[in-house]
Amino acid sequence: SEESDGKLIEDSLIPLRSPEIPNLENKVLEEIQFLNTKYNMPKTTQKEHANQADVRSLVTWGNFAWVYYHMGRLAEAQTYLDKVENTCKKFANPSRYRMQCPEMDCKEGWASLKCGGKNYERAKACFEKALEVDTRNEALSLHALKRAVRLNPDDVHIKVLLDEGQEAEGEKYIEEALTSMSSQTYVFRYAAKFYRRKGPVDKVLQLLKMALQATPTSALLCHQMGLCYKAQMIQIKEATNRQPRGQDRENVDRLTIMLKPTFELACVDLAEMYAEVGHHRKKVLCAKIVDDHKKQEIHYPYSSFQEHHGKSENKAITHYLKGLKTENMSYSREKLLNALEKLAKRHVHRNVRAVESFSLLGLIHKLKGEVSDAFLCYKRALRLTADLNPMF
Repeated sequence: SEESDGKLIEDSLIPLRSPEIPNLENKVLEEIQFLNTKYNMPKTTQKEHANQADVRSLVTWGNFAWVYYHMGRLAEAQTYLDKVENTCKKFANPSRYRMQCPEMDCKEGWASLKCGGKNYERAKACFEKALEVDTRNEALSLHALKRAVRLNPDDVHIKVLLDEGQEAEGEKYIEEALTSMSSQTYVFRYAAKFYRRKGPVDKVLQLLKMALQATPTSALLCHQMGLCYKAQMIQIKEATNRQPRGQDRENVDRLTIMLKPTFELACVDLAEMYAEVGHHRKKVLCAKIVDDHKKQEIHYPYSSFQEHHGKSENKAITHYLKGLKTENMSYSREKLLNALEKLAKRHVHRNVRAVESFSLLGLIHKLKGEVSDAFLCYKRALRLTADLNPMF
């Protein structure tokens, strides 16, 4: 029956799923709205010879199998599963649907990078594993993209992906992709990402607005627009030494939160926006949305907001400490340490809550590996008496 066939195919697809990124196929499905599936799927392999078993095609075939399965097209899903199985057999691989090779590790690394910051460590591990076997593994990424452009020069999506390699060459491909008649939201989004790194804010805003015409409910695109308006506000503030109104960015960030209420970074950005324009009651209400979220990258901007705009150094210390509970070193954690150290030293200098301040400095030295300095600070704290922050 069709139901039993579907269950059999689903069981076969399980080995193709990455346990580290369980929702990867969902992210693939999100991209379907930017693709004409019937047109693009066969096109990616149209130039391949029938008798050529390319290991790098395994990931593509696996993705196709998942997509067709979710679309209910079981026969086509099985076709791509058979391709994967036959290739694994040809290389005498013990698994029916998985292979251990640098190409697969590299593919998994790129997929991890596309799935957000929490997967960056996994991506790094995949690339390192690939390089252990093949030290010239660059050919698996940038050179493969160039080859894809040669095989299919009309594919604007491939040209956009080349921006991940070298900036000057990437810009050339970006511009070619933008002038193509088939440019879609996917292209505008990647082009905006490229130019945001490069700097021309006006051009980025133009591209984001074009992308939003096709996907007006994208919280990510709205937030990116908000960040662009933030950059413009900073430029105005530095040039004129006055407080800009920033109404556009306020509206965009508010829309972002409406579309995705748990978009924590947008909540923090909007709180900072209210602080800039003097809406102190609104900034507190917005900041409360973030209060229950424990992600490290959230605690630094929220703590900084409480310290400088919320006039609550105790809340700032609480969230600095919450952020530091995450042991993984990161750029955000480094900023948390530095900000908390400055605040504690300022309190020591002013003789404010001395025992807590020395205890905080002891903790900071301990986290930095400065054991002797940590011991001295803790020793001084023990000689004093005062109330500690409950998070300490």
